[in-house]
Amino acid sequence: MGDVLWTPPADVRERSRIGDYLRWLAEHRGLEFADYDALWQWSVTDLDGFWRSIWDYFEVVSHTPPTATLTDRTMPGTRWFPDATLNYAENVLRMPGRGDDDPVVIAHGQTRAPETLTAAQLRDRVRRVAAGLRRLGVGKGDRVAAYAPNIPETYVLLLATASLGAIFSSCAPEFGTRSVTDRWQQIEPTVLVAVDGYRYGDKPVDRRAEVAAIRAALPSLRHTVGIAYLDPAGAPPEAALSWAELAAETDEPLAFTPVPVDHPLYVLYSSGTTGLPKPIVHGHGGILLEHLKMLALHHDLGPADRFFWFTTTGWMMWNFLVSGPAVGATIVLFDGNPGHPDLGALWRLAAETGTTYFGTSAPFLLACRKAGLVPKDGADLSALRGVGSTGAPLPAEGFTWVYENVGDRLQLQSLSGGTDVCTGFVGGVPLLPVHAGEITCRALGAKVEARSADGTPVIGQLGELVITEPMPSMPVGFWNDTDGSRYREAYFELYPGVWRHGDWITVNERGGCVITGRSDATLNRGGVRLGTAEFYSVVEGLDEVVDSVVVHLEDDEGGAGELLLFVVLADGLELDDELRKKICRELRTALSPRHVPDEIHQVRAVPRTLSAKKLEVPVKKILTGTPVDHAAAKGALANPESLTAFAAFAQRRAESDHPTPA
Repeated sequence: MGDVLWTPPADVRERSRIGDYLRWLAEHRGLEFADYDALWQWSVTDLDGFWRSIWDYFEVVSHTPPTATLTDRTMPGTRWFPDATLNYAENVLRMPGRGDDDPVVIAHGQTRAPETLTAAQLRDRVRRVAAGLRRLGVGKGDRVAAYAPNIPETYVLLLATASLGAIFSSCAPEFGTRSVTDRWQQIEPTVLVAVDGYRYGDKPVDRRAEVAAIRAALPSLRHTVGIAYLDPAGAPPEAALSWAELAAETDEPLAFTPVPVDHPLYVLYSSGTTGLPKPIVHGHGGILLEHLKMLALHHDLGPADRFFWFTTTGWMMWNFLVSGPAVGATIVLFDGNPGHPDLGALWRLAAETGTTYFGTSAPFLLACRKAGLVPKDGADLSALRGVGSTGAPLPAEGFTWVYENVGDRLQLQSLSGGTDVCTGFVGGVPLLPVHAGEITCRALGAKVEARSADGTPVIGQLGELVITEPMPSMPVGFWNDTDGSRYREAYFELYPGVWRHGDWITVNERGGCVITGRSDATLNRGGVRLGTAEFYSVVEGLDEVVDSVVVHLEDDEGGAGELLLFVVLADGLELDDELRKKICRELRTALSPRHVPDEIHQVRAVPRTLSAKKLEVPVKKILTGTPVDHAAAKGALANPESLTAFAAFAQRRAESDHPTPA
């Protein structure tokens, strides 16, 4: 662990946005910091000074300027900039450093021709759609729902909704009816904007029946707007307006409703793998401040940049991506199958669009590595200076692959955070080197610690990821959680007053971080906690293994329990004793004898959420006797049929001490 793969240039402070911020702190606050660690320590100690400096440095546009930064430091319950008013959309549409004719949105996909919007065009579309929403009676606090992909219309709708002080919520159109209604019945939207379908690769996917079912399940709806995306000549759904009608020409000016900093901006949802998805409410000011900080100071994005992240509108990375223009960056949107016609497609898109920062998921990078892809041979990636990876831990071999096959001069930033904060609390920064297999640092303003079982902070040891000081982008609350009990239970139950995130993390002496999987999916053998991420890194590094999931079934009497590994094999392969031995040998050698599973079984597929996260906890529940319908919300899964093999396996286990392979 820890080979240095990239080192900041000697003049990094002259060239980077965080360097400019450090000069500003010296000039305007009289503060000098020798290195990143000193800056981080200040940012999590003097919360008032740090977050006020972010507000002032980025010249946040407010209607009522703040007098106080935060009410107090207790969690939950902190209120940020309690007397200020602003509007998120106004700050995004300011697009600092960009002229009217500069491109600010570049949209590509597999359903229609590419489209570019200039700064003036984006503002004009938001102006017209805001007027259209106003005509439909949408006002402050109303909910507007989008069943639409990562296309300009969805982005325009978010900004138009926010400009009115209304509340936005999106679901990607690959979500099934039940997943969507489980989310939106909670928030009761008055307006639904929906596509008729989309193309995934070369396959058309008609969603008109789903839209009809969603409408029928939402009695709160007053209006539906149809986007003829799959079939541009098609009529909008019955009794619906067309997008063109919503966005009709008008002489109404672009205006922004001033709202408090904690006024709801949008509702995001936990993956909802069990029970109803948690409706997480994010506020205008908290999201704006957090995204300004992350995008400019950590990702080093500004007016010269083209910022891409592969995401759907059902993942918080979409909300993160589309804040890009707030720091002057152009955003690159993509809708479609990232593996069509081959895994090189997104790298070619990066070349074609002049992308300078390419964001994706760890599973995508590992899939490219496994396929033997060399992106720099198939595309001109000379403009690329940053690669971002999230969604799952990226092992050391993923880092090495990027530097050998994408580019050796770029900065690879592995980051981790979540829907709960709509950002990363650990990630990269231009001031620090990149070490293989390691997340570079804790982000500014994020007081991340690893806690041992007895609740004490530890360095160099595996612990629970906790946040011990409030951040502005922590949720305003959960929807309809009037007494805050669901919110407290979700994050503050284990350690009162401290946010417990649910990941295992090791923070090393230099502040680097390694996340080793969900703490609720821990493998605990003989008192040693093992993260699942390192396990997958070894197993899926084998040519024969396409995917895998591992679960630990505890022994009620305190014994070692059972470690069960399920593997998806390459086409045409069958799991035999030889391959079982090979897997065990690799795990023993690379990790430890404790990592060797008691049983290995072959399955057709590993259950995953729509944002590609593995479902270890529901699999564990099924294996311990929970019925499938109670173990996971099937509509939140990309492949719900994958659960049946585990249910059948659990049944065989119950009937016999020696089950046959699933």
